[in-house]
Amino acid sequence: MQNLKITVFQAYLFWENIDKNLQNISLRLSGGVREKTDLIVLPEMFNTGFTMKAEEMAEEMGGKTMQWLQKTAENYDCVITGSLIIKEKGKFYNRMIWMLPTGEYQFYDKHHLFGMGDEDTNYTAGKKQLIVELKGWKIRLAVCYDLRFPVWLRNKNAEYDILLLVASWPDKRSAHWRTLIHARAVENQSYVIAVNRVGHDGNQVYHSGHSMCIDPYGNTVYYKPEDEDLYTFSINYPDLEKIRRQFPFLKDADSFTIS
Repeated sequence: MQNLKITVFQAYLFWENIDKNLQNISLRLSGGVREKTDLIVLPEMFNTGFTMKAEEMAEEMGGKTMQWLQKTAENYDCVITGSLIIKEKGKFYNRMIWMLPTGEYQFYDKHHLFGMGDEDTNYTAGKKQLIVELKGWKIRLAVCYDLRFPVWLRNKNAEYDILLLVASWPDKRSAHWRTLIHARAVENQSYVIAVNRVGHDGNQVYHSGHSMCIDPYGNTVYYKPEDEDLYTFSINYPDLEKIRRQFPFLKDADSFTIS
């Protein structure tokens, strides 16, 4: 299995301004991606910020942000991912897009909607889990609030190698964020890559980043509190194989179903 090179962008987001966000991200990528990467990861609702103005800010699947994702993936010859607001058949989704450089894509609709922020009254929850593949790595997609629900993210039968999470997680609960990411990595014997935003949003909620990559041992591969940050790092499969071989406790996990 080949090593995987990942570029994460802990971005400052301009509130409800799609054009400005896409311009800023393009500028930062053009100046900051100096080597070939396999994957670029952006935060949750990277083109608008975490807004409840679903009807006003939503795009169709063929909209400008999807076109931007396709062009960016092609330009950097890599996969790019992040979530945005999508309108489909009269419903609104917080949708995480997995865009290939060929223009092909898959998507995951956020399953756990943040009721305390009225996300559940403005958006429709996704029902399906999604595992994608990149260079042989199996990657489970998730969005923000999903992090709090270990049953939904359980790595049954070692079906994934990386849990990839994009978020708009507020600073006042950053201790929860850091703790839960480490827990998900250790309990699922997988890498966890979690990319958050920074700065105040339009509701004056402050986001302090703390984007990170945690390996299956619970060790830190990458960590960045505060400030906008664009960073590329590599992870390797032998480390994952080693811990699963030495401590094969996933086979002893409880069997369950989700209804």
